[in-house]
Amino acid sequence: MRIALGVEYDGTGFCGWQYQRSDRTVQGCLEKALSRVADHELKTVCAGRTDTGVHATGQVVHIDSPARRDAKAWIRGTNANLPADIRIQWATPVDADFHARFSARRRHYRYAILNASCPPALLRSRTSWEYLGLDENRMAEGARHLLGEHDFSSFRAAACQARHPVRTLYQLDVHRQGDFLYIDVVANAFLHHMVRCIAGVLIRVGRGEATPGWVAEVLAARDRTLSGVTAPASGLYLVGVRYPERFGLPVGGWLPDYGR
Repeated sequence: MRIALGVEYDGTGFCGWQYQRSDRTVQGCLEKALSRVADHELKTVCAGRTDTGVHATGQVVHIDSPARRDAKAWIRGTNANLPADIRIQWATPVDADFHARFSARRRHYRYAILNASCPPALLRSRTSWEYLGLDENRMAEGARHLLGEHDFSSFRAAACQARHPVRTLYQLDVHRQGDFLYIDVVANAFLHHMVRCIAGVLIRVGRGEATPGWVAEVLAARDRTLSGVTAPASGLYLVGVRYPERFGLPVGGWLPDYGR
């Protein structure tokens, strides 16, 4: 039986999603807990691998297991064996052709920025901090240049292993709530560090260090060295994954919203 599960985690204490023999990872902890419930070793496949320090409210994984467990057993049993910074939110059987990664049609990330003179204490690992004033309207104007299908070579990490840099951005919104700015990005798929690179470019525009039109120049150059600093991982959340309706899965987790 193939089971899909929704996963929430605080990425602060993990060396990313992907299993590593010597480091603490989300995948390593999750597979250990799930294997105890299933009473056999199993592997997880996720919708999107997140980096060190990146959080998730709407990660989706699938497992294959002959173990007969209902949704309540998968959720409560796994959570009882997980550390406090990971939780299963839902679980449901899916057709054998479902694949957490390859069946996904859209992925939604939110980047959270505290734009204030003093750094945060309670949210130091949950947001990015920017003390210089940011103009969200300039950022939104620059963001419009990235919508649609493009070669995003200027917005990928040097170590990115994707076969090609072409991705389609369906949504890229910037809005402010008090001292907090949120960047919402929805695409068919993402390159390594792509959202953090986009955030870094838009922050430069928001500071007034570059014009909104500079975003289009960076995109057209297809040169990572022009796009500036990669924004910190602490502000990034995977908040939702959309699949074809026939699978009947939830479309996402909760949105980090610290400005209210």
